[in-house]
Amino acid sequence: MSSSMFDVREVKQTELPLDILLIADPEEAAINAYRERCIGFAVYMQGALVGALLVEVDAKQRSAELFNIAIYDEFQGKGFGGVLLSETLALLSQKGIDSVELGTGTFGYQLSFYQKHGFRVDSVVKNFFLDNYDEPIFEHGIQHKDMLRLIWRSNDQ
Repeated sequence: MSSSMFDVREVKQTELPLDILLIADPEEAAINAYRERCIGFAVYMQGALVGALLVEVDAKQRSAELFNIAIYDEFQGKGFGGVLLSETLALLSQKGIDSVELGTGTFGYQLSFYQKHGFRVDSVVKNFFLDNYDEPIFEHGIQHKDMLRLIWRSNDQ
């Protein structure tokens, strides 16, 4: 994918529409709980929003936590998520961020996606999806129960 086809940039989290954030996190209350603390990044193609990412930055600790990354359905599988994540990690590194953490389900596409971008498993939070979501979350017919905590470190790259 050539860089002339897309544009990744930092945006105000309020500029990111709820409909795209709900693709990655099906519970609006959860999104509202972290959205205010986050900064946004977005990927655009020919000026149209394709994907969004929310990350909370702790400049003092030189760390960040990724809460949400989503690509509109019609653009999934075309490399935009990888571009958005890679460019965001590079932009965060330029701001002095040395590590980025995130939580995800214990299986499925998301886990391999993050691992391809340099994230490594750090810990497991038992029953996270059971304890924190009103409705069960299923992927390929399997219910998410536990959360994997992953970490990316700039010095591992």
